[in-house]
Amino acid sequence: MRWKSLLPKIEALEPETKELSDEQLRKRSLSLQYRAKSGEPLSRLLVEGYALVREAGRRTINMRHFDVQLLGGIAIFNRSIVEMQTGEGKTLTATLPLYIYALSGKGAHLATVNDYLARRDADWMAPIYKALGMTVGVVETQMSQPQRRKAYACDVTYGTAKEFGFDFLRDRLLLRRIGEGQTDLLGGMLRAGQGASNEKPVQRDPYFALVDEADSILIDEARTPLIIAAMPTEEQRIEAECYRWCSEVVPQFEEDEDYEYDHEKRSVELTREGRRKARLLPTPEDLDTVGMVNIYQYLERAIMVGREYHLDRQYVIRDGEIVIVDEFTGRLAEGRKWREGIHQAVEAMAGVEVTVATGQAARITIQDYFQRYDKLGGMTGTAMPSARELRKIYRCHVMPIPTNRPCIRQRLPERIVGTTDAKWAAIVEEICELHAQNRPVLIGTRSIDKSEILSKLLKASGVEHQVLNANQIAEEAEIVERAGLRGKVTVSTNMAGRGTDIKLGDGVDELGGLHVICTEMHDAGRIDWQLRGRCARQGDPGTYRQYLALDDDLLEGGLGPKKAKKFEELGEQSDDTFDNLIRTFRKAQRKVERRHFRQRRSLLYFEKERKKMQRGMGQDPYLDTAGN
Repeated sequence: MRWKSLLPKIEALEPETKELSDEQLRKRSLSLQYRAKSGEPLSRLLVEGYALVREAGRRTINMRHFDVQLLGGIAIFNRSIVEMQTGEGKTLTATLPLYIYALSGKGAHLATVNDYLARRDADWMAPIYKALGMTVGVVETQMSQPQRRKAYACDVTYGTAKEFGFDFLRDRLLLRRIGEGQTDLLGGMLRAGQGASNEKPVQRDPYFALVDEADSILIDEARTPLIIAAMPTEEQRIEAECYRWCSEVVPQFEEDEDYEYDHEKRSVELTREGRRKARLLPTPEDLDTVGMVNIYQYLERAIMVGREYHLDRQYVIRDGEIVIVDEFTGRLAEGRKWREGIHQAVEAMAGVEVTVATGQAARITIQDYFQRYDKLGGMTGTAMPSARELRKIYRCHVMPIPTNRPCIRQRLPERIVGTTDAKWAAIVEEICELHAQNRPVLIGTRSIDKSEILSKLLKASGVEHQVLNANQIAEEAEIVERAGLRGKVTVSTNMAGRGTDIKLGDGVDELGGLHVICTEMHDAGRIDWQLRGRCARQGDPGTYRQYLALDDDLLEGGLGPKKAKKFEELGEQSDDTFDNLIRTFRKAQRKVERRHFRQRRSLLYFEKERKKMQRGMGQDPYLDTAGN
């Protein structure tokens, strides 16, 4: 890699930077800022800039960038998404490209997965930036507009991808409201210094974004657009009544008799008998103006939601509202809603207030938002499986970065059992054995309800443990940080983007290090690797084991109910060889991954055509989506 030739040059500057006083270090940094703002290419400033950041890290927070971290920083500067293993120091690596791009005076953004990580990383790394004469801001969910504006005005701004996207949409709506144009006017308005004195956009032109947990944000979250809703109308009040009524009558409809269910497409179609039943059912007076064709569609959606969306898996109820649980990170996806009436159907099913699909005052996809940046980079522990998609959509190369120390992670043989109950029993038995040895164990589950099931079994076995899921967000960092101590047992939902390093306690390496148990395969292989990667960091010892049951949800999701049923009926008497069963699970996983890819590709195509149509009509492609 030609970028490696820059490492000796950065290394050669280290004796010189060590001799600088704190004031001289700051002045060297200010000199780089002047050169960047004068038009000198940032690539010419990279070697000296990275040397200064490395020295600032050593002085302020006692963290000197490893060579592999410098290599990651160089790759990110060159529009790459770097794959760095867990525990290799992505947070520190981020300071390098963020500093270099911030020299331009245009601002550099780091997008992460939640407010806690944004605040933690900004506070942790702030001394480095301040030693180099730069300002650091954080955008958090509860902030006011003036606070957001101040944060975006900083040289480096940390925040979540969601908040960055919503701020962009709010700025578009604001600019339209104060009558300052109807087209792509954000940057022009700010450069011209126009706008009301009390109401101004909070963001500057999008220049550089570094996306932490890039595969989670740029791929997994890309299937759900960011939407700011408009005010409801009388017709939409009636629509909410439709959702409620359909949810009430759904139990009267039987599969194969009243409707047919497509397991591949996850769609429902009423049969002739089902439509007849719908026509004969008594309806509220408010539904008299709703056509039967529309009622059929509401019923089909309600049936599908009843089958596919479950409390403590896909969603939780907080303060009387439905909050989505991100299937890939296990975190609450505050502010997001499912599309095409699904969110409203779930609300009706859960018995909470139905927030009708009110139309969209503003809308943007994660894909579209990050494509607006002139410069883009990313970091994650699992990028290679998605390299083609990241390159095609975001024009970013994926670059694997070697570990600072050799990885000695050990894979133990998979265990396949016939039923879920047998699988839980085997998992608890293994946990008890390791707990008796005082060895720390981390167990990954796919959903909140499954983490609670395992927790009850462990309590019954007398094993003291901690549970980490969307219900323990406040204690997340502390729970993860302590997961490597002697005798600790931690049950967690998906570990993607947890952002906290698991360090081994005293004497744990002699016991074999952290042991990770994967209770089932996820819809994406990347998520499995994110969990396994929690053990054996920075040359530490560690092991992991994958458990599988022949009635796991993945087989039905990937192979369909008929094939999955055959495996379930065979149970532990299956004549299939062990290797064949492993291949079957991986085949099912690949089919689900391809289905999700098709959904993201369809959304990208739909958004592209919608924007083209709206531009042709003279409308702002991010606004006017409700026909304002």
